[in-house]
Amino acid sequence: MTDFEFLEHAEALLKALEQNCDLINDQSDADIDNQRVGSMITLTFANKSQIIVNLQKPLQEVWLAARSGGYHYRFNGESWMDTKGQGEFWGQLSKDACAQAGLPLLFKSTLG
Repeated sequence: MTDFEFLEHAEALLKALEQNCDLINDQSDADIDNQRVGSMITLTFANKSQIIVNLQKPLQEVWLAARSGGYHYRFNGESWMDTKGQGEFWGQLSKDACAQAGLPLLFKSTLG
């Protein structure tokens, strides 16, 4: 994948993440503060715990850091998969967000 292709897919992921936060805040009791600075998004939950998602451009990876640990994802042409075989980005993000918010939350790659 070229650097341009990586950035195109990664930017789509970050935009979808921001849209998910807005939708979840509108449709639930969750209060997720999402702050974007460049290629990093920090999600802060009501209990002040955080999830951080950022791009690692030289590696063409997206990194997710949560209470459960750190995860590295690469785009396989269809989805962002963990480099150590631990699953897909949106599934892990949903699992960690549920645990940290104490609410059932679902993040997904496309909204609609």
